[in-house]
Amino acid sequence: MSVKAEQQAIDLASYKINENDTGSAPYQVALLTKQILDLTEHLLIHKKDFSSRRGLLKMVSQRRKLLDYIKGKSEEKYQKLIGDLGLRR
Repeated sequence: MSVKAEQQAIDLASYKINENDTGSAPYQVALLTKQILDLTEHLLIHKKDFSSRRGLLKMVSQRRKLLDYIKGKSEEKYQKLIGDLGLRR
């Protein structure tokens, strides 16, 4: 599956707990995943954009921390989330 196809597959509204939710961990992970995919697409074209690459690494790290938090709270929610987003590990 291409990066563009995965981007369209992420529906952020399905990760919200309620209509005004922007801070729950699953929603933040989904949002970071969408941003990571966008930035990855950008970096495929602009190979020397090192400041964006640094931002990408920070986003990946933040997503990993949030996923570890979710895994500590509930293993089944963690497995469902990484399955839905198509993440490894």
